[in-house]
Amino acid sequence: MKMKLGVYLKETREKLSLTLREVEESTGISNAYLSQLENHKIANPSPSILHKLADHYNVSYLQLLELAGYPIPEIPNGNKQEAVVSSRIGNDFPNINKEEEGKLLEYLSFLRSRKQKK
Repeated sequence: MKMKLGVYLKETREKLSLTLREVEESTGISNAYLSQLENHKIANPSPSILHKLADHYNVSYLQLLELAGYPIPEIPNGNKQEAVVSSRIGNDFPNINKEEEGKLLEYLSFLRSRKQKK
């Protein structure tokens, strides 16, 4: 059985020892709304809400989208981490073109390869 979004959000928040009010202060999402999410009163939060929570909880944005019932496109090479980075690039830099996005992903791979060699 697939985990529900609310359960995942609540467990993640509790693992980080955060209160709903602390998350509200950091994200700007009201604690009442967060509580409704965690208690399954809101089934389909907007992608922008999920993005804020993914960043704050340091979890996969794609996973939150999937748990909320949004369709996740197939990833040709199976690299979900790259897809997450790509989705965040698109959200943070809406005017970036595909070539620039590709260059950023190449540079990220380069940085990671150098880190692994150390």
